[in-house]
Amino acid sequence: MDPFDEEQQAFNGSPLDDENLLSGQFWGELRVFLAVAKTRSFNRAAEITNTSQPRVSRQVKRLQDVVGSQLFISTARGVKLTQKGEALAQALRGLDHTLYSITRDLKAETTEAEGTVSVSITDGLNALFAAPALEQFSAHYPKIQLHLKNSVNLMHLRENQTDMMIGISPAVSSGIRFRKLGHIHFIPVVAKDYIQKHGLPTRNNLEQHSFLQSEYYAQWDGWQQAVARGRIAHYCDNSFAYGMLVKAGQGIGMLGSYTLVEPCVVPLEIDLRISVPLYLSALTDRLSARPVRLVFDWLSDVFGSNNPWFADQFRLSNPPSVYDAGFRKMFNLEGIAETGRSR
Repeated sequence: MDPFDEEQQAFNGSPLDDENLLSGQFWGELRVFLAVAKTRSFNRAAEITNTSQPRVSRQVKRLQDVVGSQLFISTARGVKLTQKGEALAQALRGLDHTLYSITRDLKAETTEAEGTVSVSITDGLNALFAAPALEQFSAHYPKIQLHLKNSVNLMHLRENQTDMMIGISPAVSSGIRFRKLGHIHFIPVVAKDYIQKHGLPTRNNLEQHSFLQSEYYAQWDGWQQAVARGRIAHYCDNSFAYGMLVKAGQGIGMLGSYTLVEPCVVPLEIDLRISVPLYLSALTDRLSARPVRLVFDWLSDVFGSNNPWFADQFRLSNPPSVYDAGFRKMFNLEGIAETGRSR
């Protein structure tokens, strides 16, 4: 049936009769615009959309010409949405979420443990816990594919365009279900190589030492006060790269207590420890699909309080367990095989 015949009046005379809006170029420009709106950066939008910064600028300019309104203004801290831009971004965000949910539901039967499930997770938690634990999960559910993606936003699930997200804030919103997991216990650490070159940092000599800073830590007053006493060697907002900078002896860093499994890392006694709760959030309508529900329950176990490293109570060290067997193996520590078989 022709959807634009006289019996389909709801479709007739719509704004889509405009040739500019019907073009594939227009839809591509909307996608680029939403990427800029999410990241507040033309450069980061270019990375997300796998294109160049000049091309992003051209597409946004053409979109502004088509809609007849300025959508962004430049500021010292990046780009900012205008009032019209904010209205368009809000509308597109809703459409983006709706289209994503529809296509996901079309691809997988809800009664079968088969399909692709996407998860937003930081590089560090992914590399050290989720990825190593996948072997056992895949053995039980070989037809479930996980798409593990970097988090665009640790606070808002929908901006990541994934089925679920591990973050540091509960997603209190309609259409989203969240579950409280365990805690990440952040502690100040330094590499042995750093100590050999610069001495052991203590609460009394921080003025003599270098720190590794991250935007994610800006809200922690205790950490900010410690950093202010020394000097900042480097900035890094990628969790895995941040850990590598610490390991390379570039300065003092705040890392999860589980990194103490790495033999070269030394905890510092400078009266500083920060415990952050973890939350697993998922789109409620996607949880009706069995693959999504199975991954949700699996991640709840991997990062729950039953995992000693994410227990509510902080411990400086934990005995080997099935939860950390993967990354202990990465560090070539002994006793992994025996521990795995005994549990």
